[in-house]
Amino acid sequence: MPSSADSLTLDDELLARARIHAREVCAETDLGRALEWEHLEWAVSARAKRRAGCCRWDAEREVATIVLSRRAYEAYEWKTFAAVVRHELVHAWEYQQFGWAGHGDRFHERAAELDAPRHCPSFSEPRYRLCCLDAGCDWTATRHRASSPVTTPEAYRCGACGGDYAVEHVDSGRTWTAESGYGGAKSALGEEW
Repeated sequence: MPSSADSLTLDDELLARARIHAREVCAETDLGRALEWEHLEWAVSARAKRRAGCCRWDAEREVATIVLSRRAYEAYEWKTFAAVVRHELVHAWEYQQFGWAGHGDRFHERAAELDAPRHCPSFSEPRYRLCCLDAGCDWTATRHRASSPVTTPEAYRCGACGGDYAVEHVDSGRTWTAESGYGGAKSALGEEW
């Protein structure tokens, strides 16, 4: 008969390590004292493909749920994943105190207290790369989904200089600067899209 330790899953390990880390890192901080631990839940996502974690707010129950990605846990070293846990703890605190969360000055101040990054790295390669067409500008951005800036780049501008940009389908190298180019690339690639 297997012991209860033999039946623990990767998700169990992930959640246990995250909870322990959260308590340890918050033990002597203002944020840790302000967090309403009884109104904090934890979950694992087996489906997340790019976000290592997120924090959801249930206003009706006044509960923050930190959702951590199993794929990110498997892909990252613990040091990187622990930073994701700290990042989401700041969001949980924001939700509990203010009913909303973001990455502004308030987040930045509390994140510094926990040595949490302002933004968490993606653990998957992006499908699309946006690149400014102005020779003097080196702005680029990445996207994982075919959002409006990907499908209709003519309606948007470079994030640095305001110029036009091109979108590249990373796997194929195909590029476009207008909605018709997006449709053409998608059609030409077929199943490789």
